[in-house]
Amino acid sequence: MSMSSTMSSPRRAPQQERGERRVAQLLDAAASLLAEVGYDAATMTEIADRANASIGTVYQYFPNKPAIVLALRSQYVAEMEERWAHLNEETVAEMSAEQIAHRFVELTTDFVEEHPAYFAILDAPVKYKRSQEARNRLRERIAKVFRSKKPAISQEVAFRMANVALGIIKSMNKLYAETNSKEREELVKEYKVALAAYLNSRLAPFHKDRMQK
Repeated sequence: MSMSSTMSSPRRAPQQERGERRVAQLLDAAASLLAEVGYDAATMTEIADRANASIGTVYQYFPNKPAIVLALRSQYVAEMEERWAHLNEETVAEMSAEQIAHRFVELTTDFVEEHPAYFAILDAPVKYKRSQEARNRLRERIAKVFRSKKPAISQEVAFRMANVALGIIKSMNKLYAETNSKEREELVKEYKVALAAYLNSRLAPFHKDRMQK
């Protein structure tokens, strides 16, 4: 191996790797606690206990509870964006509008079920604002999916459709959080029907006058 190739991919220092593992442990512990007791009842001391860490270690990485929630929120956003990234023109090529609608809803519900702290983090009184660039990136990806299914749609219309589709999905969050598992199944079915109806109406055979309204 040449010296140049060795230098181009430096290994992280053991201390840095330990620090990253410790942060991951603290965030996992915080997520577990938040899922059980909610934001208000969770304490830094309990987070330390769950992570088998000293309270000093927690404060070494996070100055307060809001900082932990912000870190979790950023982590969840990154994970969600990665999931949406797999939904592209190729993966939807053989999908109907109904199937696309179902997949959109399931991307959210699957994530929520795998991350029990999701709603506690979402409802925490902590200011979190994604950059406009990040928000647009997701909408542009969805708009591209819509245009792949119906090329006659303009970029402007497709972007607007992406906003509406995401709005429908986001409106499910509060109801989903407030219902039991059995009712959640029925709720998800209703949202799939609603989103499928919207996408069917917009991805139906192109009518210029209709799309410009």
